[in-house]
Amino acid sequence: AAAGGPPAEGEAGLAGAEEPCGAEGWAQDAVPPGAAFVAASYRGPGNNDTRSNKALPILLWWSGSLFPHFPGDTERIDCPRGSCLVTRSRRVARHRRTKALIFYGTDFRAYEAPLPRLSHQTWALFHEESPMNNYVLSHPPGIQLFNYTATFRRESDYPLTLQWLPGVGYLRGPAVPLAEKDAWRRRGYAPVLYMQSHCDVPSDRDRYVRELMKYIQVDSYGKCLHNRELPSERLRDTSTATTEDSEFMTFIARYKFHLALENAICDDYMTEKLWRPMHLGAVPVYRGSPAVRDWMPNNFSIILIDDFDSPQELAKYLDFLDKNGEEYMKYLEYKNHGGIKNQFLLESLERREWGVNDMTLPNYLNGFECFICDRENTRVKEEQEHKKSHGKIPAPRPRIAQFKHMGCPMPTPGFGSVEDLSGGDGWKEMWLQDYWQSLDQGEALTAMIHRNESHQGRFWDYMHEIFLKRTRQH
Repeated sequence: AAAGGPPAEGEAGLAGAEEPCGAEGWAQDAVPPGAAFVAASYRGPGNNDTRSNKALPILLWWSGSLFPHFPGDTERIDCPRGSCLVTRSRRVARHRRTKALIFYGTDFRAYEAPLPRLSHQTWALFHEESPMNNYVLSHPPGIQLFNYTATFRRESDYPLTLQWLPGVGYLRGPAVPLAEKDAWRRRGYAPVLYMQSHCDVPSDRDRYVRELMKYIQVDSYGKCLHNRELPSERLRDTSTATTEDSEFMTFIARYKFHLALENAICDDYMTEKLWRPMHLGAVPVYRGSPAVRDWMPNNFSIILIDDFDSPQELAKYLDFLDKNGEEYMKYLEYKNHGGIKNQFLLESLERREWGVNDMTLPNYLNGFECFICDRENTRVKEEQEHKKSHGKIPAPRPRIAQFKHMGCPMPTPGFGSVEDLSGGDGWKEMWLQDYWQSLDQGEALTAMIHRNESHQGRFWDYMHEIFLKRTRQH
């Protein structure tokens, strides 16, 4: 059985193909040609692997944008079950010991995928960013191209769900006293803060906020729906806003409510837009992951936009809390001693093996590499046992990623329905088209792999074929 799925027609002999010139020499212990230097090996938990570099499986980062997350182009990593070489040098792409190709989801493009797909290699996906960055991964034909996944979804092989939450202590940070927040209200500041400079996103958040603004005062400091200036030039600097600058954090912590709307909707996609206001003690008014309650410190810590029938109803509730301090403070009880009651959240933070801003733990890139390394070493061993047994021991079954490893829904308007939008609506033309074209791209690449295509330039022929097929169906 092929590592990446059933072998395509005519693919069976590729695993034993002749090595590219110089590949074996590259993979030995010497510094690879052209590399400035190779960093000291990344030392994970350790293992008893005594093989030299020239005997190790190779993991190739096909996407180079995450490199170098250690110095140099190539590195030996020592993981719990064995060691591997990790590289970004594409000239080993067809090497017999290159067992896995790792793709960064934001950079993955169906029309640039390496073809033909080799039967002895698995494909791994690392995608911690928004689903809007690549909707091809939200359709079954796209995600099922991969064997291993590390995404924000808890169902992925190596979940990155809590990537923006450093730890439970981050949630326990002190809030600005209610009296101080009320004093800011009397000075004319709104009860609600909105700060976004990335407009026109799939979640269509600005459309909702624009409607909400009709019923309650909202201070908007970013480029989107901008209606108020930050008090100093320094605070207006984008780099100040994107880092947790103390002056910036102190300023935004004075607001009672933060509009925390993700740029795209998908289960378990939760970013700093949610965790930062919780850290500051400003109640998030949230739209994003439909499953967000699973991760909250208690049952009374955020306000979900989708719990309200309309922006007007939400505004009434926020106004009620703004005028009733005792009710408002219930949303901050998770900051009190023993206030974090969600065992699932606590256990998930305890169980994850990587850290956020924690130098004592590996980062999730190193962690995912070791995850792939260990599984590829296991697969190599199982294939060897299968071969030695002359078929008595079954070959390892290929692992295929599932729809739920990403599986994000079609974008919908932030307010109202698609039918309410005009034909020339920019959001409708951009994101609905992108979502459905991504499905066609996943199907086109899947067809190319099954037909053992080797020429990437034929991708658009396949896209045209799919377009004609859909046209005939409708």
